[in-house]
Amino acid sequence: MRTQRFITIVCLLLWTVAHLHAYEKRNLLQKEADFEKVKSALIMGQKWVPYPDYSDRAGWDKFLGDYKEDYIRKGERFLDYEWKIVKATDYLEYGRSGSRTIMESPFGKNNSALGSLFMAEMAEGKGRFIDQIINGVFVSCEMTSWALSAHLGLQKIGGCFPSNEEHVIDLGSGNLASQLSWIYYYLKPSFDKVNPLISKRLRYELQVRILDTYMNEDHFWWMAFHLKPGGLVNNWNPWCNFNVLQCFFLLENDRDKLAKAVYRTMTSVDHFINYTHGDGGCEEGPSYWGHAAGKMYDYLQMLSDGTGGKVSIFDQPIIKNMGEYIARSYVGNGWVVNFADASAKGGGDADLIFRYGKATGSPLMMSYAAYLKSLSDKDDIPSGDPFRLFQTLLSREELEGRSADYQSPSYSWYPETEFCYMTNKNGFFVATKGGYNNESHNHNDVGSFSLYLNTMPVFIDAGVGTYTRQTFSSERYSIWTMQSNYHNLPLINGVAQRFGSEYKATEVQFDPKHMYFSANIATAYPEEANVKKWIRSYRLGKNTLKIEDSFSLDRAERPNQINFLTWGKVDISVPGAVTVEVNGEKVRLTYDKNTFTSTVKTIRLDDPRLSNVWGEEIYRVSLNAKNMPLSGSYTYTITTIK
Repeated sequence: MRTQRFITIVCLLLWTVAHLHAYEKRNLLQKEADFEKVKSALIMGQKWVPYPDYSDRAGWDKFLGDYKEDYIRKGERFLDYEWKIVKATDYLEYGRSGSRTIMESPFGKNNSALGSLFMAEMAEGKGRFIDQIINGVFVSCEMTSWALSAHLGLQKIGGCFPSNEEHVIDLGSGNLASQLSWIYYYLKPSFDKVNPLISKRLRYELQVRILDTYMNEDHFWWMAFHLKPGGLVNNWNPWCNFNVLQCFFLLENDRDKLAKAVYRTMTSVDHFINYTHGDGGCEEGPSYWGHAAGKMYDYLQMLSDGTGGKVSIFDQPIIKNMGEYIARSYVGNGWVVNFADASAKGGGDADLIFRYGKATGSPLMMSYAAYLKSLSDKDDIPSGDPFRLFQTLLSREELEGRSADYQSPSYSWYPETEFCYMTNKNGFFVATKGGYNNESHNHNDVGSFSLYLNTMPVFIDAGVGTYTRQTFSSERYSIWTMQSNYHNLPLINGVAQRFGSEYKATEVQFDPKHMYFSANIATAYPEEANVKKWIRSYRLGKNTLKIEDSFSLDRAERPNQINFLTWGKVDISVPGAVTVEVNGEKVRLTYDKNTFTSTVKTIRLDDPRLSNVWGEEIYRVSLNAKNMPLSGSYTYTITTIK
C-alpha cells in the first residue's frame, strides 16, 4: 500500500508542476456570461437536443442515411456478447506490474459493445437490442467504480483498487457516464416497459457517481479549483468537464441546480483556456489535440447548444488558434509533427476538425478537414462517443460537399509555445522547438528538430512507447524516449538535458523572411554541463537545412556529442558525411571531418507502439568531437541527394 501511495503522489506531482508563464487569467467563459445570464439562457427539458426522438423513425432514417443498416449489423454482432467482469486482480495488476491494459481491456470492450448496441437500437427502433443494452447497463451499475485503475490514485485513500466509499471522476468514468446518460435519455421509456427499476437504478448511479461528486468534491487536480502558481492544466480538464456537462444537460431538470453545475464547469474550463498559450499551440502534440482542444470544442459546442447560442466564445482568437494547430502540424501522407508523447502518425478526426473550423470561421481547418476526408475510406461509418457521432451525422453532407484544397502553410510560428515549422518548395518540412522541460507529456527536447522530405520523416522524434506505471512516475526520465540524448540534440560535456520548468530555452527567435529559427538551449542543461551559452539555430534554404551550434563553456571536461535520430539506411563510410535513405528519399548530412568522428548506434524497438511506426529498429548517428574547446561553433548541413 505504501508503494502504491508513493506512486500516486509522484504521478500527481508530475501532473501538477508546470511552467509558470503559461497561465494567463483570461476567464473568457466567465466574462461571456455570469451566473444569472447562464441561468436565464438555459434551455430546459432537453429541448436543446438537435437529434430525432427515439420514436421518430422517419427522422432517424433520414439522420442515419446510408449508415442505418451498417449500425444495425454492427450491433447484431453483440447480441450474444458475454459481458466481461473486471476482476479485483485486474485492478491490482496496475500496482503490481504497472500494466494498465489488464483492467482497461475488459472495461473498454464492455463500453464498446454497449455503444454499438445502443446505436443499433437507435437505427432499428424495434426493441430487439434492448435486453442486451439492459445487461450492459446492469453490469456497469454493478461495478464499484467506473474509473480506470491507473487513475484510482485520485481517490482520497489512493491506491489502484476501487473504494466503495467514494467516487472518482476521471477519463474512464466520464466517458462511460456520458454514454449512459444518452442511453438513459433515449431509452428510459423502453427500459420502463421492461421494469422501471432499471432506469431508476441507472439514474441513481449517474447521480451519485457524477452529478453529486462533481458538485460536492473539488480535490480532483483536473478541476484546477485549487490551482497553484506553476500548476498544469491539460487535456483532462476539458475532457472531464465535457463529459460532466453532458450528464447534467441530459439528466438535470431543475434550473437552479443545472445553472450552478454549468457555471461550475465554466469556471473549471476557464483554467484550461487560461493555461493555454495565446498562440494556440498544443504542448501535448497532435495526437492529443483531439483530447485537448478537440474536447474543449465539444464542451463549447454543447454549452452553446444548451444555452441557445447565448453562451459562446467561438469568436475569441485563442479558440481559433487552438483549432488551427492541428492543421498546421500536419506534414502529409499521414505524418504529423510529434513532439512530446504524440504519435508520428495521425492527422485528426476530419469531422471534428470541420465542425471546429466552421464554428470559429477557419477556412484552413475546413479545407484541411475536407482533405483528410478525401483520404478516408468511404465505407467507414461515423464512430466515437455518442456526442461526436451524432454531431458527425449532422454535418456529414456539408463536409462531403467541401473542396479538398488544403495546402500546408509556408511556415507556422508559435511565439509563446515556441514551436516553429518551416517549409520550402523543394519538399523540406522542418519542425523545431524551444519550450521547457516540464510541458504536458514532456520529453527533454528543448531545441530539437524533425526533418521531413517530400512528407517522409528523415530525422525523427521517436515518440513514446506503451504507457505503463513508469511513464507517469518518478522513473519517467529513465525511459530512453524521454531523454535528450535520444533526440536530435547535443550532449554537452557528456551531460544531457534535465527535467524541470527551470530547464528551458531562452533568447528564442524566428525570422520568417530568412526562414531562420534559433534558441539558447544552454539553460536546458544542468550545472554539471558547465555551459554558459549554446545557440542552436536552423536556417532553411532552397535546397538545404543548415544547423549551427555556437557555444561557450565554463569548462571542457568531456568531448561534446551531437546526436541525430533516423529510421533510414545510414552510411557513415565517408568522413565528413552521413547519408540517410528512407523509402526512396535520400539526404546527406555534412560536417567538418577535422572536428568530428561519426558513429551509429542501433536501437531495437520491442514496443509495438514504436515498432508499428518505425519498424524493428531506429538509429542514432553521433558526431563525436575530437577536441574540447571552451568556445566555438559547429555546422551541419543537410542536402538532398537526387
